[in-house]
Amino acid sequence: MSTCAMLAAEKSLEDLRALPATSEQQLALDLKRRPYFVTPFLIACGGRSTRCAASGVIGLQRLIISGGLANEKLKDALDALRDATSQNVDVQLKILQALPPLLQNYAPELRGELLCSALLVCSTLQSSKSGAVNNTAAATLQQLVVSVFDKVVGEDESSADTIPIGDVPTAEGDIKVRSAALDAYKVFNDICLLTDSQRPKFLSFHTLPQKFGLELIESVLANHSEIFLSHPEQAHVLRTLVMPIIEKSVRQRLNFSTTVRSLRVFYTILRRHLEILIPECEVTLSALTSQLESGNAALWKRALCMEVFRGIYGEPGLIRKVYRLYDSDPERGNIVREQMASLVRLATEKPSVIGLGQQSTLPTGQSADRSGEQVAMEAGGLGGVIGGSVSTNEADHAGISVQWSSIRVPCIDQLDKTDPPSLPDSYIYSLVLVCINNLSEGLAKFVLPLTIPSDGRSRRQARGQTLIGHDGTPTPSTNTTSSVPAESRDSSKRRLARKAGIPINPLSLDQHPLFAEISASASLVETCWPAILAACSTFLHAALDNDYYHGLVRSFQKFAHVAGLLRLSTPRDAFLTTLAKVAIPAHVFSANTTPATPSNEIQSLFSNAKDLLSVDAIVNQPPSGSSDYNRQVHRDFGASSLSTRNLLCLRALLNLGIALGPTLGGAWSIILEVLQQADVIIYPPKRSQRQNNHSNARDDRPTDANDSSSATFGSEVAAVETAAARLFDSTSDFPDDSFLEVVRALFRLTAAARTATDRRTQDGHPNANGSDSLLPSPKPHIRMSSISGVSTAAAAMIQDSDFAVKKLEYTAAVNISRLVGERPEANGWDLITGSLTAMACSQSVAPSDRLNASSAVNHIIVAAAVHIVSEAKETRAAVQQRLLTALNATINGLADSPKPNTGASRNSDLEVQRLTVEALTSILEQCGESIVAGWDLIFEIVTSVFDESDDDDGTQAKQSRAIRLSASTQQLPAAKSTKLVRAAFTSLQLICSDFLSALSNTCILMLLNTLFEFSFQDEDLNISLTAITFFWNVSDFLHNRDDSFSPNDQAFKVDDENALIEFTESEEDHVSTATLWMLLLLRLTAVTIDHRSEVRNGAIQTLLRIFDSYGDQLGPNAWRSCLQIIVFKIIRQNRARLVKLEQYDGPDRVEETRHWDDTTILVVNGISGLFGSYLDTLVRQATFTKAWQELVQYFEFVLGRQSLEVNAAIFTSVRKILEKIPVAATVGDTAMDLVWKLWSRDIPIESRDAADFKAHNQDALIAYVDAFQEIHRLTGAKLSEAKIKVALDVLHRCVIRSDGSTYSTDVERMTTLQSKVLKILPMIDAGIPGAASVVIRQISMFISLPFQSGSQSPRGRRLTFGALSMHAIQLQQTYILTHKDNDHIYKSSALRSALESLALPISLKYSFKLEPKTPKLWSHATSTVLVILRQVLPRLQDLSVEEDETQRIWTAIVKIASGIMSAKSDLPVDTPSELRADEDSDTASFAEISALIIPSLGSEIVSDKSRRSYTESLFSNSLLHEPGPFETSPPSSKEVLDGLYEVRMGRTYDPPAALRSRMCYVCLDELFALVAQRDGSSQCIRLAQAASPFLILRCAITLRGYIADQPLRGRMPQPKSQREELLYILRKLKALDCEPQAIPAAPGVFSEKKKHLHRLFPLISQAVRVAFRDVEVLDALGVLMDVVAGEMGIL
Repeated sequence: MSTCAMLAAEKSLEDLRALPATSEQQLALDLKRRPYFVTPFLIACGGRSTRCAASGVIGLQRLIISGGLANEKLKDALDALRDATSQNVDVQLKILQALPPLLQNYAPELRGELLCSALLVCSTLQSSKSGAVNNTAAATLQQLVVSVFDKVVGEDESSADTIPIGDVPTAEGDIKVRSAALDAYKVFNDICLLTDSQRPKFLSFHTLPQKFGLELIESVLANHSEIFLSHPEQAHVLRTLVMPIIEKSVRQRLNFSTTVRSLRVFYTILRRHLEILIPECEVTLSALTSQLESGNAALWKRALCMEVFRGIYGEPGLIRKVYRLYDSDPERGNIVREQMASLVRLATEKPSVIGLGQQSTLPTGQSADRSGEQVAMEAGGLGGVIGGSVSTNEADHAGISVQWSSIRVPCIDQLDKTDPPSLPDSYIYSLVLVCINNLSEGLAKFVLPLTIPSDGRSRRQARGQTLIGHDGTPTPSTNTTSSVPAESRDSSKRRLARKAGIPINPLSLDQHPLFAEISASASLVETCWPAILAACSTFLHAALDNDYYHGLVRSFQKFAHVAGLLRLSTPRDAFLTTLAKVAIPAHVFSANTTPATPSNEIQSLFSNAKDLLSVDAIVNQPPSGSSDYNRQVHRDFGASSLSTRNLLCLRALLNLGIALGPTLGGAWSIILEVLQQADVIIYPPKRSQRQNNHSNARDDRPTDANDSSSATFGSEVAAVETAAARLFDSTSDFPDDSFLEVVRALFRLTAAARTATDRRTQDGHPNANGSDSLLPSPKPHIRMSSISGVSTAAAAMIQDSDFAVKKLEYTAAVNISRLVGERPEANGWDLITGSLTAMACSQSVAPSDRLNASSAVNHIIVAAAVHIVSEAKETRAAVQQRLLTALNATINGLADSPKPNTGASRNSDLEVQRLTVEALTSILEQCGESIVAGWDLIFEIVTSVFDESDDDDGTQAKQSRAIRLSASTQQLPAAKSTKLVRAAFTSLQLICSDFLSALSNTCILMLLNTLFEFSFQDEDLNISLTAITFFWNVSDFLHNRDDSFSPNDQAFKVDDENALIEFTESEEDHVSTATLWMLLLLRLTAVTIDHRSEVRNGAIQTLLRIFDSYGDQLGPNAWRSCLQIIVFKIIRQNRARLVKLEQYDGPDRVEETRHWDDTTILVVNGISGLFGSYLDTLVRQATFTKAWQELVQYFEFVLGRQSLEVNAAIFTSVRKILEKIPVAATVGDTAMDLVWKLWSRDIPIESRDAADFKAHNQDALIAYVDAFQEIHRLTGAKLSEAKIKVALDVLHRCVIRSDGSTYSTDVERMTTLQSKVLKILPMIDAGIPGAASVVIRQISMFISLPFQSGSQSPRGRRLTFGALSMHAIQLQQTYILTHKDNDHIYKSSALRSALESLALPISLKYSFKLEPKTPKLWSHATSTVLVILRQVLPRLQDLSVEEDETQRIWTAIVKIASGIMSAKSDLPVDTPSELRADEDSDTASFAEISALIIPSLGSEIVSDKSRRSYTESLFSNSLLHEPGPFETSPPSSKEVLDGLYEVRMGRTYDPPAALRSRMCYVCLDELFALVAQRDGSSQCIRLAQAASPFLILRCAITLRGYIADQPLRGRMPQPKSQREELLYILRKLKALDCEPQAIPAAPGVFSEKKKHLHRLFPLISQAVRVAFRDVEVLDALGVLMDVVAGEMGIL
């Protein structure tokens, strides 16, 4: 064999070398033409050498891949490969790698025996013990088999006519097929035979593993399903071979792997080949169904069967096809129905496994990773189902959960398993749920798109069309249905649009290409709904986790949805009813409607909510994900509360209502009643007492669990609220008939409807009462109490109508465009508003229901009014009339109803009326500018808050009464309540502020009536004040109208109030603008005497404001009428009230007096303002003097009351009037005399008890002074000296009796009054004889005021007058210097009084503390007096003034000089620099005044007393140290030197030196200067004689002190200040040459110039004896001794 191989190899090598070097493709073609080239490879494959075999296989493989193998060598090649299969694994794998390209490159040639050989090679290798070879061979065999069928597809698609080459059997007989089809038939037939353990007819191998055979069958069916449909021979194979295998596997107890593969093949056949195997599949499906029965098969097999059904239900088209082929065919079995029945039985076979209970709960044994809903469920402790510890053992699991009821890989996909997996007991039940879910999904996906109208897809979002989405919720719309259209629509178009919104019934689409499918779906629902309902009902009460429960509810919802769309009312209502039962369980509802003791626990968020699904909750609900919202939710979960699953079912029910709304009809009662019951449960009126066990259980739970459960429950409630809102929003697309069904269903939920129903039932006929007749008659409908199993007694606990009324209100708001249509009787307007109004007015209805009904109808009316704003005027007018009529119907209904006999009923009536009035306010606020009709109804509603008088009947009577009220306020109607008045006034505010232009004159007359009534009402002060303000608005509006006042209007020709009223009543229907304006003023005048000060003051201010604004537009006639009818009426009314007030002696007399004073001030200021503003017009009237006299008389009367505020107002008014008068001749002397008498009668001070009247009199006095300025301006030239004295005396009393400021003083700054008075003084005409002297004396009095006892203010507010005195000093200087040449000021006491007044601050100096800081009062007075003296002293010496007056003037001058020298009080030692400055200033001032008065002071006209006073002052102020108690002699010229030589006792302490030491030395020097010898004139001699005794005494005091104290000091030195003083005096004594006649000569001693030393010699000699230790002093004393000795002639 090796020799042959070598020869063959050499031959092939030579052929290969002979080939030209070309491309690989060309090389392959060349080799293909040389068939013997492959011979060495074939020989090598058949050899025993593994190495040669491997090389041969590789060579064949490469030739096959490149296509270089000759066709005639294919059989040899396959045989060689088959021979090499016994080699090692590597060779076997190379063989398998060569087979696929062989079939690909040689497909046309590889058929028949060649194909069989290729498959035989794969089969041979499949039996290898190597796993890699085995699996590869199986995959290769599968690939080869599939490729065989690929050739069939290609053959069928080929356009070439291929001649059939063989016959194959079919059900109808043998047929001829072509080659590829024949090969496919033979291969597939043999595979099926081998799978069924039969001998093959075509293939060469005789064994094939059954599992692999089933996999091959499945692969072929999956990849080439169309071949079995187009080739009868293949279908015949399925029918005769495959289906029996499947049936056998189903019915027999085969192993798991075989059964799995069989059912996979069957599922593939169902999906792709059901039409050709109808009888066979029927048998198998029935067998599968029978296997589901308990005990018929193992759990894993039942699970496999359920997984097959899960796949069937998961394909909507397949389940419909099965139903159509079997259940719809009377001759075939009910496959679907039987299968659904088996699901029902399966669902109930093991209740404990699915956790069946009273209601659905979470499964037990849940892991620690729990959702918020699970925590909520556990927190509720529902029925004891949830509890105990959590365990991971399957035995502890009760219920269906993803955690343990599902497997990761379905059994039917576990092909690698030989043994069945371990399945949880609940797995099969979870498959039931999946089947139900798949069925519902398939039906919904098919039916729902068919129900959308032809234009619905394009308008769905705009119209809010709602479909059930995959998550079980409606698809949200992008536009809410409650939006108001911008323009009006035609009613017919609206009806067509609403009709188009009704879902199409798919069964009506008989021309639809899928109508057969539609009919099958409808039939499936109609026949299978009981089983579906039963199965779902079972699981709705089982323990399911969130995923399964949500899926179940979603499936349930979609079944009901599909049934409703198909108009299958029976299954639809059954599903709705069941869902309602689950949403509101009977035991929960019963527990919440059983009366119980209210709990004292802290209320949660839900206990404070008004309504679960109210409009407010829907609009204002926070987002479910809001953390703030979640933190607020603290729901008390318990056995009597709803769980989140109940709310989920409730939401599903609401979604069904959204989707099926127009088609529900009477089924609306199911949805609405369950909503009402949910509202009662979640938000009960009173929280029931919880059971102790639940309370204790909850207390033991951790806080985070409670928070999580509250958040979950809150989010679920929010979702329900949203769904409820969408439910009612969807009614906007309903036709009128469907909408009325909803309205009637809502009304049947009200307590009033139930009461009417009970009454009809008892009486046997409808009640004739008006309140009941408007309620809709009850129609047969499903009662939720019977649906949920709740007793009638429990249902009767829902007695309030809050839910129904609020939902009715919201529904009406959504359908507002419908309700404002042209047919109110058909579109629901009459039904809704009439019934709600009847409820609101009926006293037999509960108060809360009445208020809810009233609020609802009001909101509806307001919404309708807003909705029609953009409509045409004609349309708007008709609708507005209808709306306002409906609003007024409530008012009329309350008025027509019997008088309430209880306080509660009356309160209810008032509250209902208040709500109605507030609704009117809302209309005016939102669309008042668009109102074109019904203003009379508006005023009727506004004025309905007042009780009508008996004599008023009808609108005309009310208008007439309005006019009469302006004359009398004794019969004003009383307000019904404060709240009503406030509510109605809000509407009136809007009218007066924004809508006056919309009112006719007749309506304005009604408005004035209304304003007048609101002004006088006593319920609310602010309302009265605002109503008065609105009179101004109306007045302004009347003046700005086009038909402005006519000067010849009849209203301006009357000057009597009664005449005006009579004229107005006569032209009531055609009232002119002027008449309306005069009537407005007259009504305001009547309000000016209201007992409330704020009201009457407001009326007065408004009147004055009106006159101020439009007075210049009034002519003479109009002013005459206004003065007589309005202005003087105010004065007379005010005066009359003040007279009555004086007679009043009540406890609040003081307060009332003060209030009326304020009113009087307003009257005074206002009327004076009118006179001042329009004086030019008034003075031209003949009656002006009379009017002026009446005004002044009124002022005099008011001044007599002595009220400071009023007095201030009067004189301010006088000033303002006088300011408008240019000259006195304008008003005449008579008028000015009246004014002078009024002013000069007395100053305006308060005479009443200051404890009761603590007003500040500054304002009054300022006004008084200001008035004098104007009087002086007009009459100053005619004032006499007597009048000037009176005026200045009055002004002086004003200053001293004025009050000081509470928070400031007049030390630095004058008060306003003081400033004004000072300004008046220079204004006095000095040309009037004596006027200047009077003014100077008055100024002097003002300068002296600070130094008197204080102001004479009666109120204890003391004034310092410091600033006044400062400015008066300056004014005095200016005034005196101006009039220094006026002799009268010298001869009269004017100059003396001026000097005396200036001497006061100078002499007091530091003693007076209350003075300005800069400059100081005494300093300013000092500088002023020096200026004055410089000017007046020369003039004084030239005039012959009376001696007495001259003496007084010099006395004042001496006092001034003494004051400059002295500083009597404690000096401010803490400010030495300031003290030194003051001392320097005084020193300079003293030097200046000394120069002015010396030597004039020595004149004969000056008394000795004045000179002695001057020198004595010098002596006193020259003392540097305080003398001893007896060192100074009494102030008598004869006694000055008595005891001159008496030395006091010595002292060891040293008195301090004077702070003003320099001034002391100046005064000492002045004494020496006065005594010194001068010119020898009599003046100097008199001054020297007056000063010499004081000089001797002054020197003696210093010497005696030295003599007494020095011996006691021993060696201690003398204090510096004393030593300096002593030495200074000794030197001055030596230098002094005294006036010879100044000092009498000493007895026995003759001297002319040193007489002073003779008098002091005894003291000098004694001082010498004690000065032995002080050489300097001793020398000075010695010098003096020498001088004396020289005078005596000794030296």
